[in-house]
Amino acid sequence: MGELAEQAPEWTTVVWNDPVNLMTYVSYVFESYFGYSQARADELMLQVHRQGRATVSHGSRERMEVDVQAMHGFGLWATLQRSGT
Repeated sequence: MGELAEQAPEWTTVVWNDPVNLMTYVSYVFESYFGYSQARADELMLQVHRQGRATVSHGSRERMEVDVQAMHGFGLWATLQRSGT
């Protein structure tokens, strides 16, 4: 007894680099959709550009599915992943 109840695994939205979208546009999407500050949006955009990917949100699977679809709606390549993978 005394064990913590197992929590549902946390999920993430990952945005991947692509040869199509301008860096300024990617920052704009992160600012407008997620509400990130310009500095944070730029930081994430540079991570996408330099490392090929960035985790832009985390939470329940259902919420991350919404975020992935939103990124697709903006023309960005995004996937859903379990945290830690």
